[in-house]
Amino acid sequence: MLSRLSSLTLTVAITLSVITSLAASPAGEYSQHFDPLAKLSVAVAQAMPADQYSFRPHSESMTFGQVMLHIASTNYAFCAGLKDFDPPATPSPSDTDKDGVVKQLSGSFDYCSSIIPNLTDDQLSKYHNSPDGRLLGREVLLAMYVHVAHHRGQAEIYLRDKGIKPPSYMY
Repeated sequence: MLSRLSSLTLTVAITLSVITSLAASPAGEYSQHFDPLAKLSVAVAQAMPADQYSFRPHSESMTFGQVMLHIASTNYAFCAGLKDFDPPATPSPSDTDKDGVVKQLSGSFDYCSSIIPNLTDDQLSKYHNSPDGRLLGREVLLAMYVHVAHHRGQAEIYLRDKGIKPPSYMY
């Protein structure tokens, strides 16, 4: 019984330590919310059937695949800007290639996941280039999160137009 209690105590202590260190790091609060943002966005991309990636609700709208690629390319630009780098060169899949689009989208979130948790307070407090102009690092992250949510919401409407229930919110 004592060893079970010790194991439980150790597990709780490690979990609290990880949570505390995430929240205590300069970018901790941003990192905490990035994983659900990424997972839901990729789930939305996966929910659309491959043969519907060319769907657009209006002739002036982007296709579903173009919306997903737009999210991916701006993710790369926002996160590269936080490091004062150019976005990495990545393959450009066709907007009708579901597997390629999902891979590109996932890759953009993976790229950002390698940058955001390691941002220093200095990087969050200085100006960087971004798709939305020169912004403080914290504002770049906020702009990116808003951008992803905006276009993911747009993509969810595309799913509903096709009679597909969008994935549930993940936190």
